[in-house]
Amino acid sequence: MVQMKKERKIIYGLAELPEVVKELSTFLARYHVLTLEGPLGAGKTTLVQELLRAAGVTEPVTSPTFAYLNTYEDGRGRKFYHFDLYRMGSLDEFLSAGFDEYLQADDVFVLIEWPAIVMSLLESGVCYATLDYHSEQDKRVLQITCLD
Repeated sequence: MVQMKKERKIIYGLAELPEVVKELSTFLARYHVLTLEGPLGAGKTTLVQELLRAAGVTEPVTSPTFAYLNTYEDGRGRKFYHFDLYRMGSLDEFLSAGFDEYLQADDVFVLIEWPAIVMSLLESGVCYATLDYHSEQDKRVLQITCLD
């Protein structure tokens, strides 16, 4: 089976984030996992906050740095699982916590910051996002690659 790949590179400022999320949502309509990588402070959590706000989540969205996972729901009952794996030590730790079951759940959307330890579990239906600083002050670069 040939794996289909979609790619996009976006340079944006914070004020343009709603438009970025709107464009990103066209990619994410057919994928259920989004990974987010990049240096500290590049905007991973900010992007997640805007994505969830645009999806209809009304509660405050925070980074699950110490809990590893926050769960959100939109007004239609659709669930969103937001992982931050920065502090998680290994794939075995992830599996022992039962978090792999969240990746296989139906009718959910999974967002994973710092996904390195779980990459071997993500084979299809995934968008990989890398955020980084741009040479222009207050700008970011978002590189997204989605695999069927």
